[in-house]
Amino acid sequence: MNVNKEQEDKFNKLAIGTFAELALFVPSSYDDLRLYNKLKIHEMQLIDATVEAVFRAPNSLQVTLYVHNFSHTITGVIFRPKPYMMHQFKVGERDYYYGMIECKSGHCSMSMPKKVTNIGSIVPKYNCALRADVMHRFIQSYLNKENLKAEGLNEEIIDELLKLHFIDKNPPNLKELDIKTINALKYTELFSYMKQLSGKRRYFKALTCRSGDYKEWSLTLPFKLTNEQIKTIEDIKADFSKEVAAKRMIVGDVGSGKTMVILASAVMMLPNRSILMAPTTILANKLYEEALKYLPHVKTVLVTNKSKKIDLEEFDFIIGTHALLYRELPTAVLVMVDEQHRFGTAQRNLLEKLVSGKSSQEVEAKPHFLQFSATPIPRTQAMIETAHIDVSLITTTPFKKDITSRVIHKNDFKDLLEHIKSEIKGGNQVLLVYPLVEQSEVLEYQSIDEARGFWEKRFDNVYVTHGKDKEKEEVLLDFSKNGAILIATTVVEVGISLPRLSTVVIVGAERLGLSTLHQLRGRVSRTGLKGYCFLYTNQSSSERLDRFSQTTSGFDIANLDLKFRKGGDLLKGHNQSGSQFKWVDLAEDEEIVKSVKNDLCKRA
Repeated sequence: MNVNKEQEDKFNKLAIGTFAELALFVPSSYDDLRLYNKLKIHEMQLIDATVEAVFRAPNSLQVTLYVHNFSHTITGVIFRPKPYMMHQFKVGERDYYYGMIECKSGHCSMSMPKKVTNIGSIVPKYNCALRADVMHRFIQSYLNKENLKAEGLNEEIIDELLKLHFIDKNPPNLKELDIKTINALKYTELFSYMKQLSGKRRYFKALTCRSGDYKEWSLTLPFKLTNEQIKTIEDIKADFSKEVAAKRMIVGDVGSGKTMVILASAVMMLPNRSILMAPTTILANKLYEEALKYLPHVKTVLVTNKSKKIDLEEFDFIIGTHALLYRELPTAVLVMVDEQHRFGTAQRNLLEKLVSGKSSQEVEAKPHFLQFSATPIPRTQAMIETAHIDVSLITTTPFKKDITSRVIHKNDFKDLLEHIKSEIKGGNQVLLVYPLVEQSEVLEYQSIDEARGFWEKRFDNVYVTHGKDKEKEEVLLDFSKNGAILIATTVVEVGISLPRLSTVVIVGAERLGLSTLHQLRGRVSRTGLKGYCFLYTNQSSSERLDRFSQTTSGFDIANLDLKFRKGGDLLKGHNQSGSQFKWVDLAEDEEIVKSVKNDLCKRA
């Protein structure tokens, strides 16, 4: 986009960078500067009037105006007039004035009449950082078919956008825009956004562009891979065969079998080395044990803070925690990060740098990079993300979980207690999630400190942990072997496998995001055991929790989450609640995302 310094300053003030984004500055209202021969009460109106008298009161200027377009005398009132306003109204002068018309007891007035010149036009008004007249001239000069076409928008979309800024007849009702116009705004917002995302994507030469086969290995497994696991592995295989370093995110629901995709990726890279980083020692340990079990012929090593210094050059598959970042690492052609949202961008980049010997800024060969996440995202978001990074979704699980979810209240506590006793008697484990560790005056729920005495008094083998507990990993390991009840905060959300866990009770469930609730629920029924999830709330009713308890798929939960709280900013990286989209609804607009994606692919 070629713009001069003056235009660039205006774009910067509006915090935008393209003409498409300029088109998205929809007017907040319109000034209708056409003459009508009837009074419009409680509306802004243009009059053709002669000044008959001017009277100065202490805090106002009152002007008697004879209105020619409807042969009527009205009073113009200017409150707290500035000195220059005194000279605008001279007795005997005829001019055009614009202002709000009000009538009371047969007498009509116009508040704050101002002289106008562009008679007969409909002038859009904008809420923006530029002065009204400057913004108007800027739109008039640069928002046109030619500029929008040059950015890649099609004619139909352009026509819909321009009719909001250039009005021929009647201005549109901004409170109820027609569906065609709304879809054009959604399309343009997504087009502009995804175009910028794809512009941010950087390509590097891969350290290797060969890929072995995984099929022979998959036949040695004691189970069959699901169709979605196979499709994802095939996507990765295709990535590995390209000369460009892969950058792919694999998103799978809790228990969807992402570990097998990780192991298959390491198999396809042999005889080259792969490295996998996990956020906790428990998760790294679990992945290491799975690798030993299903990759017996691959030389695998585990690296944690407690590991002894050994020569890592001897190993084909290195699994570790962030302790990897503080080791001398051998070159690896594949880097994988599990639960990628638990690591910062800087940590992920450092790992890439350590194993390729180059920083991201140096355009050299880089390892293939795979990120894994158990936090499902809406399909629409995944489609948008593909402009920046390739995405694979694993939406099915190898076995169907049988979990009953229920919203419960204080009067259900007695039944809950009986259920817990019954589950423990049957050799199962129970998880109680509390919102806080210590007592709070603000929160109407018990904390761990307040509640633990009740449970410890009634049950044996009660374990307690939370986020600030330095021993939490040891507590969780000990609980998995010997415990009956675990009392915790949401620290157990990720990376713990408890095969005997049948019940989770979440206290103050309405305070947590639906995806967090889903992660907690996913801790139970990991091995096909009958599971229970109880959502304890003091709220008399909650549509959000009711909908959650009826929904099992993490991807459907992600859509629900979007409906109840907006999606977050992918471009600037603040992907928290609070959507950066004004028009697009990630939970609803999948078809528009598809359309934008196809159009951008054609242009590429």
